[in-house]
Amino acid sequence: MTARPRNSPDRRDALRAIGLFAAAPIATACGIEPGPSRARSLRPSPNARPGVIRGRATTDGQGAQLVRLFPAAPGDHVDPFVLLDDFGVAPPAGFPTHPHRGFEAFTYMLDGAFEHRDNLGNVSRVTTGGVQLFTSGRGAFHSEMPGQPRINRGMQLWVNLPRRLKQMTPSYVPSDGREIPEISTRGVRTRVVVGRGSPVRVQTEMRYLDLVLARGDRFTDEMPAGWKSILYVVDGRVRVGDVVLDRGEAALPRPGEFDIAALGASRVVWIAGQSHNEPIYQHGPYVD
Repeated sequence: MTARPRNSPDRRDALRAIGLFAAAPIATACGIEPGPSRARSLRPSPNARPGVIRGRATTDGQGAQLVRLFPAAPGDHVDPFVLLDDFGVAPPAGFPTHPHRGFEAFTYMLDGAFEHRDNLGNVSRVTTGGVQLFTSGRGAFHSEMPGQPRINRGMQLWVNLPRRLKQMTPSYVPSDGREIPEISTRGVRTRVVVGRGSPVRVQTEMRYLDLVLARGDRFTDEMPAGWKSILYVVDGRVRVGDVVLDRGEAALPRPGEFDIAALGASRVVWIAGQSHNEPIYQHGPYVD
């Protein structure tokens, strides 16, 4: 996907369009050890009032509707993350052939399918729960188009490459949804998109969890120092510290413990990564 915003429709219209289908089903459990959720600490939380981002509706590519969490303005990144979109795309809209350079484009399908083609010779189709990882390195071309004749929903994350890897050889690796491990801890179903047990490998140390919570469920974890993270509400309503978040909104927890409490049936994506502490120079589809 390119990062150059086009004409922006009303945010409610875009959210309504994306919401025409149900949340993605969860993959079969893989029997791995429970994840790092743990009982609430008695220590004061550094995330009683985390920062909040509210997604904005826009279009990109060839008429593709999406909600963009960031960047909202030049330089508005969350190191090591450059861009985060929640897209809902039906044919004939999509992202026809375009160039990229200097980062990894990480597409996680929430519902439906997307087809990838690139100038490296890769042709691939990933479905619900699957991942497309396109490492653009020194430069490559690809396209991403909807794979089903309805709205296909997913999340696209751009992960910056550290300066020492900017000129690496481009590559593409798909992962089927059945390969993504699932765990259940205290009622919270967690798909480990990136992390322990996942086949997905990126060039930056990070975690990517897809959390499904029933009303009253809680998820508690801790983010290490030197990391940045985003808690994005895919569906439903949750409380993070004293802050209530609705669909299309995200919290930015600080290093330390944080807690998510579901105020109704909810789905949250938690993305966290170690900062590169390097400038991010984004020029449309390029990150130098």
